Amino acid sequence: MSKIKSSKNASTELKLISIFKENNIIGWRRNYKLKGKPDFVFLKHKISVFTDGCFWHGHKCRNTTPKDHSDYWTPKIKRNQQRDREITKFLTQKGWQVIRIWECELKNKNRKRLIQKLSNIME
Repeated sequence: MSKIKSSKNASTELKLISIFKENNIIGWRRNYKLKGKPDFVFLKHKISVFTDGCFWHGHKCRNTTPKDHSDYWTPKIKRNQQRDREITKFLTQKGWQVIRIWECELKNKNRKRLIQKLSNIME
């Protein structure tokens, strides 16, 4: 897994774009220069949306704990979680609302929960 390089989690972003379109959620921007590099930004509402991979950010939705090389992966995931907290705190202090969407929430069985998270940006 150490050979895996980030590719801007395109598949999760594309899934979220389709959900935005299905629910007439408009006004989003991608690749907006903001600390933490959110995947989507809603400037009008000052909302930043991050789509976090369950493995990379340590979500406990399923058994995503690495068995091989856990001495490497466990601290790395902890650093990712710490950075997520710092970015959320920084943006919140600057007046931004931060929405973090887990990769698993993009599945159809979790759609209701996801729509609830997005309800404040739905017009």
